[in-house]
Amino acid sequence: MSDITVTIISILIPLLGTTLGAGMVFFLKKEMSERLRGALLGFASGVMIAASVWSLLIPALEMVEDSSAPAWLPAATGFLAGMLFLLILDTYIPHLHIDTDTPEGVKSSKISRSIMLVLAVTLHNIPEGMAVGVAFAGMLSGKAEISAASAIVLSIGIALQNFPEGAIISMPLVGSGISKGKAFKYGFISGVVEPVAAFLTILLTSFVVPLLPFLLAFAAGAMIYVVVEELIPEAQSAEHSNIATIGVALGFTLMMVLDVALG
Repeated sequence: MSDITVTIISILIPLLGTTLGAGMVFFLKKEMSERLRGALLGFASGVMIAASVWSLLIPALEMVEDSSAPAWLPAATGFLAGMLFLLILDTYIPHLHIDTDTPEGVKSSKISRSIMLVLAVTLHNIPEGMAVGVAFAGMLSGKAEISAASAIVLSIGIALQNFPEGAIISMPLVGSGISKGKAFKYGFISGVVEPVAAFLTILLTSFVVPLLPFLLAFAAGAMIYVVVEELIPEAQSAEHSNIATIGVALGFTLMMVLDVALG
């Protein structure tokens, strides 16, 4: 199987995770409990933190070890730029999180509550798609410290944490009166942005290969923003917050083991 074929299949894996998660609306009769939701959000946070370190920041640092410039410079500037990019999107795109009735971003009376819920998850998925895209761009270039196995492990890790995210966006929509079919469709659509972001990142990086260390760190910064700004606060909002902490530990450990053992 060629590298191009592997890349195309792999950038679709995270969408599969979101789709399967959204499909839970057809199998679960009740709304998700706060404890389960907190555990799943914690798990997703742990996976994203570990992926940011082992799959993105460490390769970014290793790529510039032989450069005359400080090894930390591309990683530091890329990481901060990724955080700033998500901050700007979070500030201006109207969206609504599940645990609140107050929309964020630019106020708009023309966008429904359900669409704003989907936009909130879509914002989360942009950096994840970029992370997968830049990892495979590094693998395809042959100039980065990223193997095909490492890039595939990242894609699988993102898919694992997308499963609970897909369920978390779709289940509350059913509770608000939307049909299961429509809730599943919204969950699926929120995940489509990931392969699109991955593909665009691969195209960009193919033209600007020297930017790979910066882009790897950029994706890491964007993912950490999502974790700190949204996932962990939402996971800790329930009465029993310890379950979310356990979820973080399990997600982080699983992603770390996958990356080190298989990557």
